[in-house]
Amino acid sequence: MRSVRTAAVINEEIRALWTRSGGGLRPADQERYQRLLVEWAAAVRADVAEAA
Repeated sequence: MRSVRTAAVINEEIRALWTRSGGGLRPADQERYQRLLVEWAAAVRADVAEAA
């Protein structure tokens, strides 16, 4: 199943989260970060599978 968002788009959101945080994530941001990592990993796997 293909992710709705690409890994690149999710990566940009991850970068923005870290930029806004100034390098230290609050608990709510940490939860968001973890969800984004899971979504990003799924998008990367979908990209690899699609390329194969």
